[in-house]
Amino acid sequence: MKIIAVLNSQSGTLRTMDIDAFIDDACAAFAAEGHELSCVLTDGDDILAALEKAAQNHDYDVLLAGGGDGTISAAAALAWQNDKILGVLPAGTMNLFARSLNIPQNVTEAIHALAKAGAENVDIGTCNGQSFVHQVAIGLHPMLVRYREKYSYASRVGKILANFRAMGQLITHVPRVKAIADIDGRAVRGVYSALAVSNNPYGDSVLPVAPDVQTGHLGFYLAKPLPVSGMLKLFWDIARGQWRSNLAIEEDHARSVQLTILNHKAHQYMSVDGELLPLPAELDIRIHPAALRVLVPQSEN
Repeated sequence: MKIIAVLNSQSGTLRTMDIDAFIDDACAAFAAEGHELSCVLTDGDDILAALEKAAQNHDYDVLLAGGGDGTISAAAALAWQNDKILGVLPAGTMNLFARSLNIPQNVTEAIHALAKAGAENVDIGTCNGQSFVHQVAIGLHPMLVRYREKYSYASRVGKILANFRAMGQLITHVPRVKAIADIDGRAVRGVYSALAVSNNPYGDSVLPVAPDVQTGHLGFYLAKPLPVSGMLKLFWDIARGQWRSNLAIEEDHARSVQLTILNHKAHQYMSVDGELLPLPAELDIRIHPAALRVLVPQSEN
């Protein structure tokens, strides 16, 4: 295969490395498996333009993206649109989609695993036509992101601490989203503090990660508004990976979810793969089974 890698030099992991040595090692690893790797190094401001140019280059079979979840989400959309295989190099803070694909979190280990990987078809979601690989969230999560971005952080630990500080604000500023959800034709109506739709159902780990991205179903999660004591318990249950036992959370699986926000206002936000976007009054969220081709490391068994 011919692979073009677009690397965000400002991502959490790559900015602390000897990037030239890393690229030399990556090229050697792919060459040892009979592949040809070319690398494009860019920064956060130019990453989308670099990904678009690489995805539209017909000389390459694989678009390999190195960065955080936002970079990977953008690369997935472009790979899907341009009939490219996606390669995921987890160089960000959380690397949630990479975890779903069982890609090593150490970038050096990851690049050697990807050099030996095969292409598999996995699911991808769309929200009003925009693709996502992790989740679409309304209510608590976008508010958490907005509060978190008020704090500066330069590491995974710093981001976690910023999350805790943001949670402290959320406990007394719980959003109330009045919505109608059509779940594969079944209507649900209520007031919620959080709604989330994931690309495949989440597992039981502390992080919101889908252990299988080939089920052909969305995960759909609702949380009711809670008093301070209830919010504290909810966050505690989430932090220890016991959120399924919390009675405030409802879970469902579906092929499609249509949401109508009844108390929609201007300047509301949703998060799509961690990126804040304006919240529309109507959302059409769908799963596209086996639509995205991705490099998946070979099992050691």
